[in-house]
Amino acid sequence: MPCRTFAIGDIHGDFEQLAKLISCMPEFTEDDTIVFLGDYLDRGPHSARVIEYIRNVLPGLVKAKIVTLRGNHEDGWLSVIDAGGKADAETLSFVLTPGNGCGATWKSYSTDSHDFSSYTSGKFFPEDVVEWMRSLPLYYEDRHAIYVHAGLKRVNDRWLHPKETRDKRALLWERSDEFYREYSDKRVVCGHTPTQFLPQELSVFTPQDPTDMWATNSVLVLDTGCGKGGFLTALQLPELYVYESRAEEKD
Repeated sequence: MPCRTFAIGDIHGDFEQLAKLISCMPEFTEDDTIVFLGDYLDRGPHSARVIEYIRNVLPGLVKAKIVTLRGNHEDGWLSVIDAGGKADAETLSFVLTPGNGCGATWKSYSTDSHDFSSYTSGKFFPEDVVEWMRSLPLYYEDRHAIYVHAGLKRVNDRWLHPKETRDKRALLWERSDEFYREYSDKRVVCGHTPTQFLPQELSVFTPQDPTDMWATNSVLVLDTGCGKGGFLTALQLPELYVYESRAEEKD
């Protein structure tokens, strides 16, 4: 099937789940596109390995076009790095909040676990990785869907296309209940919010399993807890085939 798009959810440093997922997916062709929805690092133990694989290994293994979007965790680290060791309380709280798992990224890159200042400033990141994070686009769009890390923003009675959104942080950080409940325009595929926290009564995909992909006719969410005890999910469009690192293909 030509012109397939494979969207892959939040990986969060779990290389094992990423490898399992790729192994159960079909052979990619030059007409295919793989879209990673962001959040490659933090929480899981192998952030550096995940980023190296996506940047430098996978492109040599597959013929497909690869699109890597920015997630809020990449964005958070860039804010820390840009603060130059003088981060304000809000920025610093990103790396110090245990649930964000930022320490796992530090450990995956740093050989000096005692240099805490390198952690709170992000100076342990290789320069090429920082530049790569800066280059990540905030969204991608094709005939099948709009792909974005967090979701879309509504102003008055209209949902803004990502190119119209002035507050770019909304595309990376916002968790709007009304987006999941009320959006009904062109299909959006996103991650960011773990599916178990979404309104299960609205999901048309295995609603009996809150940890699985969450889907309505217009919004499909692929953050299935990878990096914190969950698994990694990919969605093939336009067919709406689902691949999981924990199981065989579903449709």
